[in-house]
Amino acid sequence: MRNWLLPEYIEDVLPAEAARIETLRRRLLDLFSVHGYEYVIPPMLEYLESLITGVGHDLDLATFKVVDQLTGRLMGVRADTTPQAARIDAHMLNRQGVTRLCYAGSVLKTNPDGLAQTREPLQVGAELFGHAGVESDVEIQRLMVKSLQAMGVQSLHIDFSHVGIFGCLVNQNKLSDKLEQALYAALQSKDQSAVKELSAGLDVTTRDALCSLTRLNGGIEILEQAGQVLPAHPEIRQALNDLRHVGVQLADLGVDVCFDLSELRGYHYHSGIVFAAYAQGYAGPLALGGRYDEVGQAFGRARPATGFSLDLRGVVTALPPAEKTRAIFAPCDVDSGLQQAIEALRADGQIVIQELPGHEQHRAELGCDRKLEKQGTQWQVVAAPELLN
Repeated sequence: MRNWLLPEYIEDVLPAEAARIETLRRRLLDLFSVHGYEYVIPPMLEYLESLITGVGHDLDLATFKVVDQLTGRLMGVRADTTPQAARIDAHMLNRQGVTRLCYAGSVLKTNPDGLAQTREPLQVGAELFGHAGVESDVEIQRLMVKSLQAMGVQSLHIDFSHVGIFGCLVNQNKLSDKLEQALYAALQSKDQSAVKELSAGLDVTTRDALCSLTRLNGGIEILEQAGQVLPAHPEIRQALNDLRHVGVQLADLGVDVCFDLSELRGYHYHSGIVFAAYAQGYAGPLALGGRYDEVGQAFGRARPATGFSLDLRGVVTALPPAEKTRAIFAPCDVDSGLQQAIEALRADGQIVIQELPGHEQHRAELGCDRKLEKQGTQWQVVAAPELLN
């Protein structure tokens, strides 16, 4: 093995792509800021129980573990920033009203994941704590759509579900953990025959309801159908009403909305509406989100919560290749007028690269298509296509 090789599914981001990713990161953080979301930077390392308590087995498997040499305790490298944001809300800020937080930073996973198939996604997200109503779900969903549109993603398709529907059926019938897990797996694969077989010992109403979940996917009309075939339990009725509400509230953003009531992603983590954003040209979801009201309890203070996150490196995979921003070439000259011209251009946001002695033969590598040229007593910017050759 050569010492400059990187581990599998870990890669460098080179200048043009890095510049684009950083531009988009700033754009998203600015968008979050004007919506009232405060930026936080959680640590890369935490004690393991703080990272994975209350968020399910999947995150445990995705987390790299290390031993803290100072204390001997087990630590984890974050694989998801959402639990950290919940810890900050519950334990550090300790506010009584609504808290809006956002973040943008790398996470590390034990296995490649997402659109970029990397073990080091650049996770950007927003979380809203302290409000349990559907209005906060809508706020987060609209912010997700605006974020993707701000990055140039078009023709968005948003899929919705509600884990409370399946949860209600489980709780009302006091199903064993084993049967619950088996039904969950069957619903995720939309295996109607398996659902029917597993629910054979349940009452006919529950069995029919579970089987119907595998078929209840489509447009907003599916919610009317669900209201007819699912038990008239208040929790289920409220879940359907909330889904209907969010579908209407996104209409002005020009996105397609669909519902899939057998989608139970993050069932042991989420507690309400869950959603995923898709677009043409992408093989999987661009962003994921949902309500997770119970996570804060692990930090001693349960708070209603909803949020979304995306992998910025994954989103850019279907965008056109990034191009290096062209710069202005400045000669190696100590002329005071030249230095003033360079500083004025840089203050205006222009990239100016001043040549260093002895590198005249490498000018094409600088990526300059203009140059500063002295005309009379003034330095002027002129076109210089010859510098690219």
